[in-house]
Amino acid sequence: MGEDKVPLSSRKFDERLRAAQDRQREVERGPSRRAGISGSALGFAFRIGVELVSALVVGVGIGWLLDYWLGTQPWLLLLFFVFGAAAGIMNVYRAVEQMGNAGNGDAEGGK
Repeated sequence: MGEDKVPLSSRKFDERLRAAQDRQREVERGPSRRAGISGSALGFAFRIGVELVSALVVGVGIGWLLDYWLGTQPWLLLLFFVFGAAAGIMNVYRAVEQMGNAGNGDAEGGK
């Protein structure tokens, strides 16, 4: 008796809701998911690239500005390029280490 009393508009709404949920699940299983690449892996790879490039850009920018100000071209630019590269590599190392610790479920940093 309860099913007979449900208005037609409510049943149509339930059907539309289920169809929308099915479409959403299909979108979540997009091409990257079907290829075996998870969204978090792509995001992490993007983060690694940004960490490295931004550290280099900051190092080169500081070196270029100091060279321009002090008139020591190109020595400080080269020095700060090396510093930026080292900082970028350290940032990438920390990020990878942090991801490894999170993957192991280890809250103490692997010790």
